[in-house]
Amino acid sequence: MSDLKAQVIAAAAAAKSATGALAIANSAQKNSALKLIAQALIDRTAEIVSVNQTDIAQAKAEQISAALIDRLTLTPERIKAISEAVLELVSLPDPIGTVARNWTLPNGLAIEQRRVPIGVIAMIYEARPNVTVDAAALCLKSGNVAMLRGSSTGDKTNEVLVAVMRDALVAAGLPADCIVKVPGSSHDAVTHLIQARGLVDLVIPRGSAGLIESVVANSNVPVIETGVGNCHVYLDEKLDIDKAIDIVLNSKTQRVSVCNAAETLLVHRAIADQVLPKLLAAMKDKQVTIHGDAAIKPFAQQAGIEFADVTEADWHQEYYSLDIAAGIVDSFDEALAHIKRYSTGHTEAIVTDLPDHAVRFANELDSAAIMINASTRFVDGGEFGFGAEIGISTQKLHARGPMGIADLTSTKYVVTGDGQVRN
Repeated sequence: MSDLKAQVIAAAAAAKSATGALAIANSAQKNSALKLIAQALIDRTAEIVSVNQTDIAQAKAEQISAALIDRLTLTPERIKAISEAVLELVSLPDPIGTVARNWTLPNGLAIEQRRVPIGVIAMIYEARPNVTVDAAALCLKSGNVAMLRGSSTGDKTNEVLVAVMRDALVAAGLPADCIVKVPGSSHDAVTHLIQARGLVDLVIPRGSAGLIESVVANSNVPVIETGVGNCHVYLDEKLDIDKAIDIVLNSKTQRVSVCNAAETLLVHRAIADQVLPKLLAAMKDKQVTIHGDAAIKPFAQQAGIEFADVTEADWHQEYYSLDIAAGIVDSFDEALAHIKRYSTGHTEAIVTDLPDHAVRFANELDSAAIMINASTRFVDGGEFGFGAEIGISTQKLHARGPMGIADLTSTKYVVTGDGQVRN
């Protein structure tokens, strides 16, 4: 066994050993730990920002993309927002021990299905240090031990964040190993982690399509797929133009380096002359580049917006930048067909004043979230009222869409009898 593998297995074993104490921790103790974590983040902001600047300098030296550097960056304002997200979890009901359903059989057996922790949850993610805290806090509230493996780009930042949280756990009377940073910064560490079946109960990869596909293909631990977001916004033949422009701009430009940002715009031909001149002018002001089809090209040229002829690859692309694929469709059905072909199952939005089209859009598209006259950027655990989120699941088993604390539980049956035996 290599030294790195031994270190990863030892860390997983330490995490597993902490599951017992955390599973029986009461709500008050878990909430106390969350409050201490939130306050520690504020108290140690200067330290965290200083360490984060070291990671940012290294990322710039390695010519990491601007979008990833934005994801990596922590400011006092962002740390405050992360701290507030942790505190939001305190006010949420504790799912552990709640009864999902219960009934009594004719023979008198009383059956309860109770929510219980999953156990050790390994998070594998890229340059998003906020995920380090979000994931740990969500796991803590739901009684799970968190093993955290961020990218090497943010390794020093993640190290200090985990140290801050482990100190808070101890102050709350919980084992420090309820939050564990996975040793090593190489891809081999991930390989060892996702093959630690028996120690790790669930793996959640959060990041690029390549990261997720690699984890799914190589893990022998159950995996929940998250987050690849080729999100579409479709402007229907009848709509409120000002509303449509606001929704497209917010979906695309409010924050580009996230999975719920829009990557494709489809416009019904009947509305194109009315909406595109004003929309493209507004997108130009936001420095958006259009990767457009032949029908949209004249509108783009008239607006003077940056333009490139759309390619097949563009329709599949998750840009993480101020780029968007765009095209004009001749019908609502053509829009549905396009989205079905290129969707990654994350989020699709329609702007329409036609109720029957809204109903069909919701019923006929098979994505985790459907937005009707609202921005794709609302598909987020915090916006949905979950506090933080551990990811946005694009699969169908166990959990789908933004995953909050209830999605990080399993169930067990408790059957109470009075001497019954089976004939």
